[in-house]
Amino acid sequence: MSLSLITGGAGFIGSHLAEYLLDAGEEVLVLDNLSTGRFDNIRHMVGRGRFSYVLADLAEDDAIEEAIDRADCVYHLAAAVGVMLVVEDPVHTIETNIEGSGRVLRLAARRGTPVLVTSTSEVYGKSTVIPFGEDDDSVYGPTSRSRWSYAFSKAVDEFLALAYHEFKGLPVVIARLFNTVGPRQVGRYGMVIPRFIKQAYEGGPITVYGDGEQSRCFCHVADVVPALHRLMSTPGAAGKVVNLGSDHEITINALADQVRARFGPNVEIQHIPYAEAYRHGFEDMRRRVPCIDLARRLIGFRPQRCLCEILDDMSMYYQDTVLATMEMSHD
Repeated sequence: MSLSLITGGAGFIGSHLAEYLLDAGEEVLVLDNLSTGRFDNIRHMVGRGRFSYVLADLAEDDAIEEAIDRADCVYHLAAAVGVMLVVEDPVHTIETNIEGSGRVLRLAARRGTPVLVTSTSEVYGKSTVIPFGEDDDSVYGPTSRSRWSYAFSKAVDEFLALAYHEFKGLPVVIARLFNTVGPRQVGRYGMVIPRFIKQAYEGGPITVYGDGEQSRCFCHVADVVPALHRLMSTPGAAGKVVNLGSDHEITINALADQVRARFGPNVEIQHIPYAEAYRHGFEDMRRRVPCIDLARRLIGFRPQRCLCEILDDMSMYYQDTVLATMEMSHD
């Protein structure tokens, strides 16, 4: 039986990946410092025979060395994520992403342990070449704007991972994720769908940043997680960067309209300038659409769940957790 280590395994995506791997018969070890992950995400797995977890900091604790020495493969998901966190604490973002990834790759290289590194569509920066292909150029804003620190840091992660593959023979694959969403995702760090749903249930307003004509493609975590597993299991994926996401594009205005229609027909939609939502000089990408041809060729990747299913699943999670908790506190 193989042991899969998931760094950041108490996070939104990591916890779903842990469930998937357990159900596939693998042994799973989660390592997380709970800075953005939550123990509630993995609580229901505690006690299962092939599941274990370590609460530790990736960059500082010795626990990661022991964990990687035990592991047959490493899913490296731990990162500082979310636009709000990036803008408010760029030092944490840069150090967490670069130092953490460097340590994982360095330790994995000692035994040649395969590593999957999750990256982000942010790596493409302000590029206007749509859809984004894995070998397209990246276009960033100036370093004086901390908003781009996340994109830069994840790009460095990719450079480092590919260098370990090319020059040290480490089996590495990089998954660039495009707006993965689903149950357990929270809006605390700027994630738009859970924030919209929460606002709709609370009577509004639903707050759209900027003019709302920026567009995104949302992919259900239940479509992404099996793809991560297949990438790890596909020898031909080693040394490659692979986009994972939906290629169905929607503007944020249209998303707000859908959320309002389904969960709060009477709530108001308000537009807030970026400078008010974040800080002066904030820049956003107008479109973020992946080319997923490589993922289709490598692993047969085709997202199955539409936006309506995504919204319903996330609404059900919100009702079962947040609203249920509020009702219990009032009893």
